[in-house]
Order: sequence, then C-alpha cells, then structure tokens
Amino acid sequence: MSYAARSPHTAHRWLALLAFGAAVFVAAAIGALGVSGTSAEYNGLEQPAWASPSWLFGPVWTVLYAMIAVAGWLVWQRVGLAAPIWLYAAQLVLNAIWTPLFFGAGQYGLAFADIVVLWALIGATVVAFWRVRRGAALLLLPYWAWVTYASALNLAIWQLN
Repeated sequence: MSYAARSPHTAHRWLALLAFGAAVFVAAAIGALGVSGTSAEYNGLEQPAWASPSWLFGPVWTVLYAMIAVAGWLVWQRVGLAAPIWLYAAQLVLNAIWTPLFFGAGQYGLAFADIVVLWALIGATVVAFWRVRRGAALLLLPYWAWVTYASALNLAIWQLN
C-alpha cells in the first residue's frame, strides 16, 4: 500500500486523537470552571491529615487527562464507537459532574455518590478496554487509583464538614 493510499486513514486517526483530546478537555474545563477560585475553599475545609495540598490536583489531573484521552483513542481504533467507548464516555460525564457538585454546589454527599458510580464505571471501562487493548487499560489504572484516593478524600471531607 502506498503512502498516498494510507494518508487519509492516517489523517483520520490523528483527527480522532484530537477529538478524544477535545472530549477530555471539555470534561476538564467543566471541572476547572467548577473549581475556579476554590483553593481557599478547599483549604478552609476540615480535612484528614492525609489530604493532598490543593496545588497537587492540577498537575496530577493534567497527566491523567492526557492518559485518559490516549486510552480512549487506542480502543476506538480497534472497535470504533462500540460498548467500551460508551462506557468511557459515561465515566467522562461523571468525571465532569463531580467537581461542580463538590466545589460549586458544596454537595459533598451527592459528589460522593457521583464519585462512587464514577469509580465503578472506570473499573468497567478498564475491564472492557483490557479485552480490546491491554495498553489502553493500563493507561487508565493511575486514573482509577487517583479516583480511589479522591473517593476516600471526598468521604472524609463529607464526614468532617
């Protein structure tokens, strides 16, 4: 197959990566809007001794969101818009909703309910991705671990406040 014959397909793949990046960016932007100026609010909450400093969340989420986008793209290349990608989309929606619930609305209990379902959907996505492309599933494991930590932190803050 010549390069000319492959280039539309290659261009399509890279456009799809941009689309996955844009989807993740939208989820992150919704979250960022929900936390704009909330560093003082977070620092003012009663927190467990093991709580992260507020400055850590930005760098961690930047790396995680990049990994989430690449993971979705890798699976999409194999299965298109099949069930694993719909699970991926569902967890991304719940991810976007959590920050406005927790910070914007101060609804720590509702945010905890959201993050518990999010955690389960990430797990289901990891399992579905594992069946399609193991590298993509592995890219989601740090995200799942961070959401595990964030779930415990959400619960502790809800109980303390």
